[in-house]
Amino acid sequence: MEDRLECSAVRRGEQPPWIVSDELWAEIEPLLPPRPPRRHRFPGRKPLDDRKVLCGILFVLYTAIPWEYLPQELGFGSGMTCWRRLRDWNDAGVWQRLHEVLLGKLRAADQLDMSRAVIDGSHVRALKGGPKTGPSPVDRRRSGSKHHVITDAGGIPLAVSLTGGNRHDVTQLMPLVDKIPPIRGIRGQPRQRPKRLYADRGYDYDCYRRDLRAKGITPIIARRGVAHGPGLGTRRWVIEQTIALLHWFRRLRIRWEVRDDIHEAFLTLACAIICWRRLQRSNS
Repeated sequence: MEDRLECSAVRRGEQPPWIVSDELWAEIEPLLPPRPPRRHRFPGRKPLDDRKVLCGILFVLYTAIPWEYLPQELGFGSGMTCWRRLRDWNDAGVWQRLHEVLLGKLRAADQLDMSRAVIDGSHVRALKGGPKTGPSPVDRRRSGSKHHVITDAGGIPLAVSLTGGNRHDVTQLMPLVDKIPPIRGIRGQPRQRPKRLYADRGYDYDCYRRDLRAKGITPIIARRGVAHGPGLGTRRWVIEQTIALLHWFRRLRIRWEVRDDIHEAFLTLACAIICWRRLQRSNS
Protein backbone atom coordinates (compact mmCIF):
# COMPACT_ATOMS: atom_id res chain seq x y z
CA MET A 1 0.00 0.00 0.00
CA GLU A 2 2.79 2.43 0.89
CA ASP A 3 4.45 1.48 -2.41
CA ARG A 4 1.31 2.56 -4.29
CA LEU A 5 1.29 5.91 -2.46
CA GLU A 6 4.95 6.48 -3.25
CA CYS A 7 4.64 5.45 -6.89
CA SER A 8 1.63 7.72 -7.48
CA ALA A 9 3.54 10.65 -5.95
CA VAL A 10 6.56 9.92 -8.15
CA ARG A 11 4.36 9.80 -11.26
CA ARG A 12 3.06 13.27 -10.40
CA GLY A 13 6.60 14.53 -9.94
CA GLU A 14 6.08 15.00 -6.18
CA GLN A 15 7.77 13.70 -3.08
CA PRO A 16 5.92 11.09 -1.01
CA PRO A 17 3.69 12.88 1.52
CA TRP A 18 5.68 11.65 4.52
CA ILE A 19 8.85 13.42 3.35
CA VAL A 20 9.13 16.66 5.33
CA SER A 21 9.77 19.62 3.03
CA ASP A 22 12.23 22.39 3.90
CA GLU A 23 9.35 24.84 4.32
CA LEU A 24 7.44 22.61 6.75
CA TRP A 25 10.58 21.76 8.68
CA ALA A 26 11.28 25.48 9.10
CA GLU A 27 7.95 25.75 10.91
CA ILE A 28 8.43 22.67 13.09
CA GLU A 29 12.11 22.82 14.07
CA PRO A 30 11.85 25.93 16.33
CA LEU A 31 9.02 24.26 18.27
CA LEU A 32 10.96 21.11 19.19
CA PRO A 33 12.27 20.93 22.77
CA PRO A 34 16.06 21.09 23.15
CA ARG A 35 17.72 17.72 23.30
CA PRO A 36 19.60 16.99 26.57
CA PRO A 37 23.38 17.21 26.18
CA ARG A 38 25.25 13.98 25.61
CA ARG A 39 27.48 12.61 28.33
CA HIS A 40 31.21 13.09 27.85
CA ARG A 41 31.92 9.65 29.19
CA PHE A 42 30.04 6.74 27.64
CA PRO A 43 27.93 9.00 25.41
CA GLY A 44 26.25 6.06 23.72
CA ARG A 45 24.82 6.01 20.24
CA LYS A 46 24.27 9.38 18.58
CA PRO A 47 20.52 10.23 18.42
CA LEU A 48 18.87 10.03 15.03
CA ASP A 49 18.16 13.32 13.28
CA ASP A 50 14.78 14.78 14.32
CA ARG A 51 13.73 15.45 10.74
CA LYS A 52 14.22 11.82 9.74
CA VAL A 53 12.27 10.66 12.79
CA LEU A 54 9.42 13.01 11.87
CA CYS A 55 9.34 11.42 8.42
CA GLY A 56 8.95 8.05 10.15
CA ILE A 57 6.07 9.36 12.28
CA LEU A 58 4.34 10.72 9.18
CA PHE A 59 4.94 7.42 7.36
CA VAL A 60 3.05 5.59 10.12
CA LEU A 61 0.30 8.25 10.13
CA TYR A 62 -0.20 8.00 6.36
CA THR A 63 0.09 4.24 5.94
CA ALA A 64 -1.07 2.85 9.35
CA ILE A 65 1.82 0.40 9.31
CA PRO A 66 2.56 -1.09 12.76
CA TRP A 67 5.44 0.63 14.51
CA GLU A 68 7.51 -2.54 14.65
CA TYR A 69 7.24 -2.99 10.86
CA LEU A 70 8.58 0.46 9.95
CA PRO A 71 11.04 -0.35 7.10
CA GLN A 72 14.61 0.25 8.20
CA GLU A 73 15.74 0.88 4.63
CA LEU A 74 13.84 4.17 4.64
CA GLY A 75 16.37 5.61 7.08
CA PHE A 76 13.73 6.89 9.51
CA GLY A 77 14.96 4.88 12.48
CA SER A 78 13.15 2.16 14.35
CA GLY A 79 9.47 2.23 15.12
CA MET A 80 10.22 2.50 18.83
CA THR A 81 12.39 5.56 18.26
CA CYS A 82 9.61 7.25 16.27
CA TRP A 83 7.02 6.29 18.89
CA ARG A 84 9.10 7.78 21.72
CA ARG A 85 9.69 11.04 19.85
CA LEU A 86 5.97 11.30 19.02
CA ARG A 87 5.16 10.82 22.70
CA ASP A 88 7.80 13.24 23.96
CA TRP A 89 6.97 15.95 21.43
CA ASN A 90 3.28 15.59 22.21
CA ASP A 91 4.00 15.94 25.95
CA ALA A 92 5.99 19.10 25.13
CA GLY A 93 2.99 20.54 23.23
CA VAL A 94 4.76 20.62 19.86
CA TRP A 95 1.80 19.49 17.75
CA GLN A 96 -0.66 21.89 19.40
CA ARG A 97 1.73 24.83 18.98
CA LEU A 98 2.33 23.87 15.35
CA HIS A 99 -1.42 23.84 14.76
CA GLU A 100 -1.77 27.28 16.35
CA VAL A 101 1.13 28.73 14.34
CA LEU A 102 -0.38 27.50 11.07
CA LEU A 103 -3.82 28.83 12.02
CA GLY A 104 -2.20 32.23 12.55
CA LYS A 105 -0.52 32.07 9.15
CA LEU A 106 -3.84 31.14 7.54
CA ARG A 107 -5.47 34.14 9.18
CA ALA A 108 -2.63 36.39 8.00
CA ALA A 109 -3.19 35.03 4.47
CA ASP A 110 -6.93 35.83 4.77
CA GLN A 111 -7.77 32.13 4.50
CA LEU A 112 -9.53 31.78 7.87
CA ASP A 113 -13.24 32.60 8.03
CA MET A 114 -14.41 32.90 11.65
CA SER A 115 -17.80 34.32 10.70
CA ARG A 116 -19.15 30.85 11.43
CA ALA A 117 -17.97 27.50 12.72
CA VAL A 118 -19.29 23.97 12.21
CA ILE A 119 -19.09 21.06 14.65
CA ASP A 120 -19.66 17.31 14.39
CA GLY A 121 -18.32 13.95 15.53
CA SER A 122 -17.39 10.66 13.91
CA HIS A 123 -17.04 7.09 15.21
CA VAL A 124 -13.92 4.98 14.74
CA ARG A 125 -13.24 1.46 15.94
CA ALA A 126 -10.82 0.93 18.81
CA LEU A 127 -9.66 -2.62 18.28
CA LYS A 128 -7.35 -2.74 21.30
CA GLY A 129 -9.50 -0.82 23.78
CA GLY A 130 -7.89 1.58 26.23
CA PRO A 131 -8.82 4.93 27.78
CA LYS A 132 -11.45 7.04 25.98
CA THR A 133 -13.13 4.03 24.39
CA GLY A 134 -16.63 2.68 24.91
CA PRO A 135 -19.35 0.52 23.38
CA SER A 136 -20.27 2.18 20.10
CA PRO A 137 -24.03 2.58 19.54
CA VAL A 138 -23.51 2.54 15.76
CA ASP A 139 -21.21 -0.50 15.62
CA ARG A 140 -23.05 -3.23 17.56
CA ARG A 141 -21.56 -2.01 20.85
CA ARG A 142 -18.05 -2.86 19.76
CA SER A 143 -15.26 -0.92 21.40
CA GLY A 144 -14.87 2.45 19.70
CA SER A 145 -13.89 6.08 20.05
CA LYS A 146 -15.18 9.36 18.69
CA HIS A 147 -13.37 12.15 16.90
CA HIS A 148 -15.04 15.49 17.66
CA VAL A 149 -14.07 18.31 15.29
CA ILE A 150 -14.89 22.01 14.99
CA THR A 151 -13.93 23.93 11.85
CA ASP A 152 -14.19 27.42 10.44
CA ALA A 153 -16.53 28.28 7.57
CA GLY A 154 -14.08 26.82 5.03
CA GLY A 155 -13.46 23.52 6.80
CA ILE A 156 -10.13 24.39 8.42
CA PRO A 157 -9.92 22.41 11.69
CA LEU A 158 -9.83 24.71 14.71
CA ALA A 159 -9.89 22.09 17.47
CA VAL A 160 -10.31 18.35 17.87
CA SER A 161 -10.95 16.00 20.78
CA LEU A 162 -11.19 12.27 21.50
CA THR A 163 -13.83 10.52 23.62
CA GLY A 164 -15.30 7.09 24.06
CA GLY A 165 -17.62 5.84 21.35
CA ASN A 166 -20.60 5.94 23.73
CA ARG A 167 -20.24 9.64 24.56
CA HIS A 168 -22.94 11.93 23.17
CA ASP A 169 -21.76 14.53 20.66
CA VAL A 170 -23.24 17.40 22.67
CA THR A 171 -20.97 16.68 25.64
CA GLN A 172 -18.06 18.03 23.57
CA LEU A 173 -19.82 21.14 22.30
CA MET A 174 -18.63 23.62 24.91
CA PRO A 175 -15.24 21.92 25.52
CA LEU A 176 -14.44 22.19 21.79
CA VAL A 177 -15.55 25.83 21.63
CA ASP A 178 -13.34 26.57 24.64
CA LYS A 179 -10.48 24.62 23.04
CA ILE A 180 -10.27 26.95 20.03
CA PRO A 181 -6.93 28.72 20.56
CA PRO A 182 -6.46 32.49 20.33
CA ILE A 183 -5.57 32.89 16.65
CA ARG A 184 -3.12 35.64 15.85
CA GLY A 185 -1.67 36.43 12.44
CA ILE A 186 -2.78 40.03 12.07
CA ARG A 187 -2.44 43.13 14.20
CA GLY A 188 -4.96 43.49 16.96
CA GLN A 189 -6.65 41.17 19.43
CA PRO A 190 -6.37 37.44 18.65
CA ARG A 191 -9.55 35.88 17.30
CA GLN A 192 -10.96 32.95 19.29
CA ARG A 193 -14.74 32.93 18.96
CA PRO A 194 -16.78 32.43 15.77
CA LYS A 195 -19.84 34.61 15.27
CA ARG A 196 -22.17 31.68 14.56
CA LEU A 197 -22.05 27.94 15.19
CA TYR A 198 -23.79 25.38 12.96
CA ALA A 199 -24.65 21.91 14.22
CA ASP A 200 -27.05 19.04 13.53
CA ARG A 201 -29.91 17.71 15.68
CA GLY A 202 -27.55 15.87 18.00
CA TYR A 203 -26.73 19.25 19.57
CA ASP A 204 -30.36 20.34 19.99
CA TYR A 205 -30.42 21.35 23.67
CA ASP A 206 -31.59 24.78 24.80
CA CYS A 207 -29.18 24.86 27.74
CA TYR A 208 -26.26 24.68 25.30
CA ARG A 209 -27.81 27.35 23.14
CA ARG A 210 -27.84 29.62 26.19
CA ASP A 211 -24.21 28.77 26.93
CA LEU A 212 -23.20 29.68 23.38
CA ARG A 213 -25.09 32.97 23.48
CA ALA A 214 -23.37 33.80 26.77
CA LYS A 215 -20.08 33.57 24.89
CA GLY A 216 -21.34 35.84 22.11
CA ILE A 217 -21.91 33.00 19.62
CA THR A 218 -25.19 32.68 17.74
CA PRO A 219 -26.26 29.00 17.69
CA ILE A 220 -27.81 27.71 14.46
CA ILE A 221 -28.74 24.15 15.43
CA ALA A 222 -31.29 21.94 13.70
CA ARG A 223 -34.25 21.02 15.93
CA ARG A 224 -35.45 17.48 16.46
CA GLY A 225 -38.82 16.66 14.99
CA VAL A 226 -38.68 19.53 12.50
CA ALA A 227 -38.34 18.94 8.78
CA HIS A 228 -35.05 19.88 7.16
CA GLY A 229 -35.05 23.52 6.26
CA PRO A 230 -33.14 25.12 3.40
CA GLY A 231 -29.70 26.51 4.01
CA LEU A 232 -28.29 24.56 6.97
CA GLY A 233 -26.84 21.76 4.86
CA THR A 234 -25.08 24.23 2.57
CA ARG A 235 -23.11 25.43 5.60
CA ARG A 236 -22.48 22.09 7.34
CA TRP A 237 -20.97 20.08 4.49
CA VAL A 238 -17.49 21.42 5.25
CA ILE A 239 -17.31 19.45 8.51
CA GLU A 240 -17.98 16.21 6.63
CA GLN A 241 -15.17 17.12 4.26
CA THR A 242 -12.76 17.80 7.12
CA ILE A 243 -13.61 14.53 8.89
CA ALA A 244 -13.03 12.72 5.58
CA LEU A 245 -9.63 14.45 5.27
CA LEU A 246 -8.72 13.36 8.79
CA HIS A 247 -9.69 9.79 8.05
CA TRP A 248 -7.70 9.93 4.81
CA PHE A 249 -4.77 9.41 7.17
CA ARG A 250 -5.03 5.65 7.52
CA ARG A 251 -3.83 5.63 11.13
CA LEU A 252 -6.93 7.60 12.12
CA ARG A 253 -9.51 5.39 10.40
CA ILE A 254 -9.14 2.79 13.15
CA ARG A 255 -7.74 3.50 16.58
CA TRP A 256 -4.82 1.10 17.01
CA GLU A 257 -3.25 2.83 20.00
CA VAL A 258 -4.14 1.70 23.50
CA ARG A 259 -2.79 4.97 24.89
CA ASP A 260 -5.19 7.80 24.21
CA ASP A 261 -2.45 10.46 24.23
CA ILE A 262 -0.70 8.81 21.27
CA HIS A 263 -3.91 8.76 19.22
CA GLU A 264 -4.59 12.38 20.19
CA ALA A 265 -1.06 13.26 19.07
CA PHE A 266 -1.81 11.79 15.65
CA LEU A 267 -5.11 13.71 15.55
CA THR A 268 -3.50 17.07 16.30
CA LEU A 269 -0.64 16.42 13.89
CA ALA A 270 -3.14 15.54 11.14
CA CYS A 271 -5.03 18.81 11.78
CA ALA A 272 -1.76 20.72 11.44
CA ILE A 273 -0.98 18.97 8.15
CA ILE A 274 -4.43 19.86 6.78
CA CYS A 275 -3.78 23.50 7.73
CA TRP A 276 -0.34 23.35 6.08
CA ARG A 277 -1.80 22.02 2.84
CA ARG A 278 -4.42 24.78 2.80
CA LEU A 279 -1.71 27.36 3.40
CA GLN A 280 0.43 25.97 0.58
CA ARG A 281 -2.56 26.02 -1.75
CA SER A 282 -3.24 29.68 -0.91
CA ASN A 283 0.38 30.61 -1.63
CA SER A 284 0.53 28.81 -4.98
